[in-house]
Amino acid sequence: MSYVNGVGLKLTWDALLDQFSADRKLGKKVLFNLVSSYCQPERYYHNLGHIQLIIEILDPLKSLAQDFAAIYLATWFHDVIYDPTASDNEEKSADYAAEVLTTLNIPASTIAATQTLILRTKHHEAARDELDIQIFLDADWAIFGEEPSEYQFYTQAIRREFVAFSDDDYRRGRTQFLKRVLKRDRLYFTPQMFEEREAIARRNLEQELHTLSA
Repeated sequence: MSYVNGVGLKLTWDALLDQFSADRKLGKKVLFNLVSSYCQPERYYHNLGHIQLIIEILDPLKSLAQDFAAIYLATWFHDVIYDPTASDNEEKSADYAAEVLTTLNIPASTIAATQTLILRTKHHEAARDELDIQIFLDADWAIFGEEPSEYQFYTQAIRREFVAFSDDDYRRGRTQFLKRVLKRDRLYFTPQMFEEREAIARRNLEQELHTLSA
């Protein structure tokens, strides 16, 4: 995975809060708590590297967005609560985001949009007119369309996060997930991401599926 640019991430966060004239001191504390969560030692993929990749993917898509601030906030908060053995990570992360963003005096409409974006990562589905959700979900799955060597690093990291599961259980669950994703008409909603990553992503997923069944 690429080197995490801590200074760059902090500048992005500060610029985000400046849009709302949020208290810098409180914003710094919120960022510290976020970073602490994403830097937990058991996080091998859902860490700051994941956040950084999403931000890098989002930048060229910024002009398409209707509420880019909410997309950025969702990026920071969508995996803040992450337990591979739980099924309510998205709901807990959305609740945490609402609680924290309220203290920063973020507008209620932005908080609601942020929560919606986070919750949609549970099933990765978006309607045709939900462009902000499409943009965010595409960025969240950007890793699928990375170069094969980077994708392999991702699969190894995910397996390490799911250490609580036996090899057989993990293989079974991961296989079901991959098959379900590959059945989709398209993995990426936005034309840019579809053109750049769809074919590569499908090859990566199919190769992993082949490896799991070997």
